[in-house]
Amino acid sequence: MNENHILLVEDNPDDELLALRAFKKSKISHRVEVARDGSEAVNYLFRMDESQSLPKVVLLDLKLPKMSGLDVLKAIREYPRTQLLPVVVLTSSDEQRDMVESYRLGANSFIRKPVDFTQFTDLIRQLVAYWMTMNMTPGNC
Repeated sequence: MNENHILLVEDNPDDELLALRAFKKSKISHRVEVARDGSEAVNYLFRMDESQSLPKVVLLDLKLPKMSGLDVLKAIREYPRTQLLPVVVLTSSDEQRDMVESYRLGANSFIRKPVDFTQFTDLIRQLVAYWMTMNMTPGNC
């Protein structure tokens, strides 16, 4: 499987549905995999064998059950195969300490989720345009 895809890590069913609707409304053709807690995200990434493509980008919420988004980010950066994987923290948190810690742990971007659906859809469209088409990564990490 050598398909470009996105990993959305989101525990809130309403936010997951909103994100998936935004992908659909934006006519995003890339496959979106969803992990609903931090542990599921780590298991998804670390159980992939070398023949499977990592996602081109991880959209990571911070407030997750089982394992926080910051712990997920830390694990991604510690594992050799995923340490260069682009991670965008996409959260409702406006805490300065969350932003600082996200960048300290190696996040590529920190974005606060807009509450307005139209703004959220525009954000998703821009994120996908940048991370899936414009951004260059060193191979498949």
